[in-house]
Amino acid sequence: MRRRRRRRVIRDLRIYLLVLPAAAFYIAFVLRPIALTAQYSLYDWDGFTTASWAGLDNYGEVFGNPTLLGALLNSFELIIYFSIIPVILGLFAANIIRGIATSRLATVSRTVLFLPQVIPLVAAGIMWSWQLSSTGFVNQLLSAVGLGGLTRAWLGDFNTALPAVGLIGAWVQLGLCTVLLLAGMTKIDPALYEAARIDGAGPIREFFSITLPSVRQELAVAITVTVISALASFDIIYISTQGGPGNSTLVPGLQIYYLAFFQRDVGTASALAVVLMLLVLLVVLPLQRIIRGRDA
Repeated sequence: MRRRRRRRVIRDLRIYLLVLPAAAFYIAFVLRPIALTAQYSLYDWDGFTTASWAGLDNYGEVFGNPTLLGALLNSFELIIYFSIIPVILGLFAANIIRGIATSRLATVSRTVLFLPQVIPLVAAGIMWSWQLSSTGFVNQLLSAVGLGGLTRAWLGDFNTALPAVGLIGAWVQLGLCTVLLLAGMTKIDPALYEAARIDGAGPIREFFSITLPSVRQELAVAITVTVISALASFDIIYISTQGGPGNSTLVPGLQIYYLAFFQRDVGTASALAVVLMLLVLLVVLPLQRIIRGRDA
């Protein structure tokens, strides 16, 4: 018994030693910054002079300031474009590609759809800023088909700036969602589809009865990644609009950057960062539980 216990202790010790490097990095570069951010959120500090205790005043500023509250609401609206639209389109695109898996078109489709994931977000923001400008390709195309009355500076209009930025995000996220869901669909037993066809099920019935339930895990991953991307968005918006016009495309990530490095209000920036982290957890964790169901 003593030998067995020693072996177990030695085995457990080896496991902890293997985990230790990764745990050390996680503590140093994730947990410690989170703890420091939570600490800074309780002080009034400009980053240079001596900090003074502020308590929960910075959190009151986050929820009481219309600009900061509007940035949070904008991030929730971006979930429609960064998550819902690419996931829905990715489901149908993956289902179509699965149906033509043996053809060359399937390989080309996967490559073309996944290409935006390879392009850096900064480059994607610059490219789409050109396309959506007053003289860009989108307005030229509308004019060419007789819809010149719809042309505008899409990223400079108060009504279209946020949807335009959202469509850029949807374009970027579509390839990731498609590849993730397609990977899940390739694991489905073809015999299930054959049995469904024998029972008289059509393509729509097959999709909702076999395909959709079988990719529940992949769907949860896709929604989790894209929702986090929407709530924590920064790159595309900073490059394309910098939060304008006005504050119509202002999001928490960008507002945190402005507060900390331009307005020197580290306390409020930290409070907004903590609120954003909690919102991500409050949105993502229930979504995973709902989508995965009993498997969660």
